[in-house]
Amino acid sequence: MVGKLPRFHGVVRGLNDVGSSPQFEGRFGRMFRTLPPARFTEEDLKSLAARMVAEVEEEEGSENEVDAEEGVIDAGFTYLGQFIDHDLTFDPNSSLQKQNDPEGLVDFRTPRFDLDCVYGRGPDDQPYLYQDDGLRLLLGRPLSGNPHDPNTRDLPRNSPDSGPKRALIGDPRNDENVIVSQLQGIFLRFHNRVVDFVQGTDAIFEDVQRFVRWHYQWVVLHDFLPRIIGRETLESILPHLKKKGGSIRKDKPDLRFYDPKKEQFIPVEFSVAAYRFGHSMVRPEYRLNTTLPNRFPIFPDLVGFGEFPDVWAIDWSLYFDFGKKPPGTGPERVQKAYKIDSSIVNPLGKLPVPIGGKFPSLAERNLLRGLRMGLPSGQEVAKKMEIDPIPDDDLRIGPATEEDHEENPRLVDISPRFRKNAPLWTYILAEAQQQFRKNDTPIHLGPVGGRIVGEVFVGLLLYDKHSFLNQDPTWEPFQDFQKDGKFGMADLITQAMKA
Repeated sequence: MVGKLPRFHGVVRGLNDVGSSPQFEGRFGRMFRTLPPARFTEEDLKSLAARMVAEVEEEEGSENEVDAEEGVIDAGFTYLGQFIDHDLTFDPNSSLQKQNDPEGLVDFRTPRFDLDCVYGRGPDDQPYLYQDDGLRLLLGRPLSGNPHDPNTRDLPRNSPDSGPKRALIGDPRNDENVIVSQLQGIFLRFHNRVVDFVQGTDAIFEDVQRFVRWHYQWVVLHDFLPRIIGRETLESILPHLKKKGGSIRKDKPDLRFYDPKKEQFIPVEFSVAAYRFGHSMVRPEYRLNTTLPNRFPIFPDLVGFGEFPDVWAIDWSLYFDFGKKPPGTGPERVQKAYKIDSSIVNPLGKLPVPIGGKFPSLAERNLLRGLRMGLPSGQEVAKKMEIDPIPDDDLRIGPATEEDHEENPRLVDISPRFRKNAPLWTYILAEAQQQFRKNDTPIHLGPVGGRIVGEVFVGLLLYDKHSFLNQDPTWEPFQDFQKDGKFGMADLITQAMKA
């Protein structure tokens, strides 16, 4: 194992005691504050969690075989989603403070897509994150293994006499696994690339930071979000995106359920249920680069919070489509995330002790947290949205594959108390699964899950006075950074590799 996770990682201070108002002191609120909480027994939720965790995966076949549980979304978007989550839930307090004061509701920053996880508190307050010029971010040791990027760098780390070498970054959670760790490194390098690009324009740190944030926000809005919620749902929230050159002032946004009133907040329906769709997208193994002979299991090999081997540089062309490879199979293909469905891979049901503690099943933790947060059922949320709830006969638990689809048990088969009363997280995953027809069916979040995630993302951008969508809705990424008139995550990585 490479390093260990802090035992209390993932406990967000202020999340365990959320009032019923849409906004209150702190960062968390409710989107559907008048809906009653769904009621379950813990035994029923534990039984459900056990059915949501897949059986131990058999050793994958050859590189020329496609896993039936793979979807069409590139595997890198799983970890971009994790990176985004850490950006939105930035907490300047230590994990120890959060554990000692679980109900504290103050001293949180308003959630924004502002890369606090990269910048920390800035070069004046945290100069050890920056180079001597106060403009560029510090990078770590060279890494090898990516033939397309000989300049790959690790995160800067401390050098204790013993113990793991911790990353010196704005949010320590972005070192929790090898993949998100190196994604953090990409954003550090992208910042430095923008510094180089604007040299000679008298740009100061705040200018560079704004450009970096806007490019990142563009990726979130135009590359990540359409893949996760579907373009139709996104365009129903932002109608101006339906036509090139559309005006957000003429075709106004349609936020029906996310209403910050005074300032932004994170709805618990989003943080505890809808945005946990990414847990179902995690693969049990990943190939890091083509110079290493094997794929690596997520546990224990890819666990972070410490220095990993120098030869583990990630080849990002295995995680995002750069448009240079024909679709197909083999060790150089773009790995795909698992489908968004009501199943999570077996390793997430048996988290290592340093991560899981007394609750090794991630599914069980998600379901029990939803119970304790008083989340409404998926059916109640659907009715509130004026969407016909999914019939009980169609709410099935298990992988979205041709082999398993017809055999997956109904939710009500697990307990009759789930009749018209599904946990919101499970409902949202099962809702996405309704799109399944055959193994290569494109699957994204459905109307309930997609609307929650879409409205929160768009609302956070709209209510952020410093976002590009607020300050300059017609802004586009630097033309030199675009490819064929478009800019996405692969293009951001391409530019980062030039730093």
